[in-house]
Amino acid sequence: MDDHPSISIVVPIHNEVENIPILYRELVQVLEEMGRDFEIIWVDDGSSDGSLTVLTELANEDGRNVVIEFRRNFGQTAAMQAGIDASSGKWVVTLDGDLQNDPRDIPEMVRVAEAERVDVVHGWRRQRQDKWLTRRLPSLIANRLISRVTRFPIHDLGCTLKVIDRAIAGELELYGEMHRFIPILAHWRGARCKEVVTHHRPRRFGETKYGLSRTIRVLLDLVTVHFMLRYSARPMQWFGLLGMASGMLAGVALLAVLAMKLAWGTDMTGNPLLLVTVLATMLAVQFVSLGILGETTARIFFRTRGLAPYAIRSAHNLSDGAERRLDAKAAGRSSASAGRSLVESSRRAA
Repeated sequence: MDDHPSISIVVPIHNEVENIPILYRELVQVLEEMGRDFEIIWVDDGSSDGSLTVLTELANEDGRNVVIEFRRNFGQTAAMQAGIDASSGKWVVTLDGDLQNDPRDIPEMVRVAEAERVDVVHGWRRQRQDKWLTRRLPSLIANRLISRVTRFPIHDLGCTLKVIDRAIAGELELYGEMHRFIPILAHWRGARCKEVVTHHRPRRFGETKYGLSRTIRVLLDLVTVHFMLRYSARPMQWFGLLGMASGMLAGVALLAVLAMKLAWGTDMTGNPLLLVTVLATMLAVQFVSLGILGETTARIFFRTRGLAPYAIRSAHNLSDGAERRLDAKAAGRSSASAGRSLVESSRRAA
């Protein structure tokens, strides 16, 4: 298969057996009408409903289908990262496997990316076809909060449908629930981003994998993203400021305790300000220590770039270039044996 198709479609799959054939037909129709060479990368994220069997059949029938099987369920973000790592196209297109994203939006998004020289085009589901209380309201609150905290103007971070320049996509490191933050992380890397309105369809088969519990995880990841955007390369500035503030509080409290002792003979052992002094001093030492550890960890991270957040059992129809990228990701920079095992596994599967 061509090592360099024009478009790579990345589709994370978890128990979508009924949706896969329909989505495949829609994607092929749209992409063939575009007249572009393409590959469809399906990442099976530990499905238990027969999705892998359907994907394997598609891979055997059409070599443009690439199938990656995870050893277990690692989550959508890990599946997205694996698909991006395996992609070879100039443009990487990500979308959900539940048929709610409309493949007919892809040509316009690619056109915008090329015509306006944009690195990331992300969808905005202006007319969402989801339940208001459990899906739309939490999403609305989260999007507004995220936009305000990160100072990145966006209406819909939860839309998986995106078109990303391969050069930018290859620089992303996705963990937790951070696939939602792709536009913000790309913007942080200097990418030009644009939001366009896309269609959204109601779910036809299967059950949604999203709920209110995921909103909490997204908000926790927001804290991580905010720290990464501002202080990832200089954590001492963040923890150092907190340490200085705690140290100043300790100094003021100590002066107040001494003044009360000298002026009025106040008993220091029963003075709450003495406890504030001790606590603030301990916090100051801890924050400065965290800053030093953060600086050390940041340097280790930037030098070594750790292991991938997923583990692959087998793969079908991988190009040689994709195999090399996945091998390097799976093995990190220290274990060549892990890479060889993945290559052998993928070839056996093919």
